[in-house]
Amino acid sequence: MTRLIFRIGALACIATLVSACGGGGGSHAIPMTPGQSGTQQSMAAVSVPESAIRGVQVTVHLPLRNSADLDALIARQGDQNSADYHHYLTPDQFRATYGPAQSDLATAAATLQGMGFQTRLTSQSVVASATQSTVESAFSIKLQVPQSHQRGTASAARVGLTANQAPKLPAGLIKLGATLTFAGLARQLDMRHVSTTSFTSTPNNRYSPVGPYFNTDLKQAYGYPSYTSARGSGKTVAIVISSDILDSDLTLYFGHEALPAPNVIRRPVDGGPAPFSINNDASFEASLDVQQSAGSASGAKIMLYGVPDLSDQSTLDAYTAVVEDNKADVVNSSFGLCELYYTAAYNGGQDFTSILQAEHDIFRQGNAQGITFVASSGDSGAYGCVDPSDSFLVKGVQNPADDSDVTGVGGTNLVTKSVAGSFTSAYVSEEAFADPYDDGVPNDQFGSGGGISTIFAKPLYQFLVNTHANMRTVPDISMHMGGCPVGAVTPCNPDDSSDVVAAGGNFYLVIGTSASSPEFAGLLAVTESHLGTRLGNANNYIYALALLGSAVYRTNIPGNNGYAATPGYNYVLGNGTPHAAVFAADPFAPLAGNPGTPSNP
Repeated sequence: MTRLIFRIGALACIATLVSACGGGGGSHAIPMTPGQSGTQQSMAAVSVPESAIRGVQVTVHLPLRNSADLDALIARQGDQNSADYHHYLTPDQFRATYGPAQSDLATAAATLQGMGFQTRLTSQSVVASATQSTVESAFSIKLQVPQSHQRGTASAARVGLTANQAPKLPAGLIKLGATLTFAGLARQLDMRHVSTTSFTSTPNNRYSPVGPYFNTDLKQAYGYPSYTSARGSGKTVAIVISSDILDSDLTLYFGHEALPAPNVIRRPVDGGPAPFSINNDASFEASLDVQQSAGSASGAKIMLYGVPDLSDQSTLDAYTAVVEDNKADVVNSSFGLCELYYTAAYNGGQDFTSILQAEHDIFRQGNAQGITFVASSGDSGAYGCVDPSDSFLVKGVQNPADDSDVTGVGGTNLVTKSVAGSFTSAYVSEEAFADPYDDGVPNDQFGSGGGISTIFAKPLYQFLVNTHANMRTVPDISMHMGGCPVGAVTPCNPDDSSDVVAAGGNFYLVIGTSASSPEFAGLLAVTESHLGTRLGNANNYIYALALLGSAVYRTNIPGNNGYAATPGYNYVLGNGTPHAAVFAADPFAPLAGNPGTPSNP
């Protein structure tokens, strides 16, 4: 997805066009990144410490045991009529009942060690590393530098090395039902940047009827509980991203809101993320994710799971670290990739959906432990994919938001009340009409991602509403994302708006579901804090509340992303945008008032 970055006031372009789609090609890459996901749990058959893993890395994933029972447990954990309601497992309990048998993991590790690999075990996999020649010999492949594939207006980002053909597993691993993860596609950021004038001469919407918005504006507009009532205390939000942030930017952003800057706990994975750079989109994304989630839940802890890149391998390793650590209550991922790009049609006949299944198993483990995963639904509306011939855009949904154990978050354009000399940001309306790009590519647009998965089955919770589909659909819920990116057909929509992020010592304006997703992650932390429990797969909670209708969600928001935003559940906004205090099960709480007041500092 094309992103241009402009500094507020200077209007100075500081970044280049970067694509947001991926896909294509006949093989997936094996990153050369040293290290891997850092589990802190002591596993019984660990062969070498994390710091010793070097070389070309692969992950051998083993199938879970009692898989159907696990799905039933996750459903019961979200059913208030069940004895298992909100009773979550520890990592050890998960491994004992649902993880691959320790003997099978040990056998897989021994097989790989006999082939010259160094290995380390997680709850579900053996992470193995060896020299390039050893990898090639073990799996009957050749590794090579990948070609750059173009898909219409977007490029396929690959990292490390690719294999020239599908790997051949040893008979011992085949017998265990193992799959080998080649992590070559890079998930892309769902974030764009727009320009505006300096804040210095504007009143604190505070700025205009359509933003730009700080967290305090959004909290008043969406009716969050008062700052003095609920702010996510005791909960932890994790951010998975490939860049560090600047603590000074947190001081700048939250200082504007008269709040203390959050203390971010860094949790490096696979050697950790790149340092902050004003020329790195991931640095803007990391800053946005932390500021949106911490602003939404100012009492919550923030953990930054930093990875070297957003390749499949790195993100799998990060999610594995999250579930093994078991410290985060809510996990945000502001990135995605078209799920079709893992299918055989896009990979020369090779099916790589086993990568999505391995990821799905990690999400299921997290849900069973009470961890909620949240992901942006994408910024290309319904047309989130390019066809296999690289010729035109087609309808498709983004992973990981498409996963049935992840909450996909879409977005709107928010309009608030603006009165001269006032600090008010009271809700007026929202719309979700996509902004077409002026590039001659049919269906190329900026808007809330959504549609029907071709990979994941329809989960039980979606039978509570009419999704008009037999498969998993996204998004599940929405919040403000803004609109009118650079390159869109002008004058866009009159209600297009934006959010503010502090990065590199300046304020910038950003738009995208990269803003709505971490904000919703913060609202979940507020909700869990008030309820006094984790929520696990929060979609059970989200769809149960949908039965209460307009008391919980605004469901009459107009829009079109290639699908129409029809009444009730739709593929633009899911169940709608929340009345935050009601969603947080605190309907009688005093609400966040005007920004800059004690209820909403």
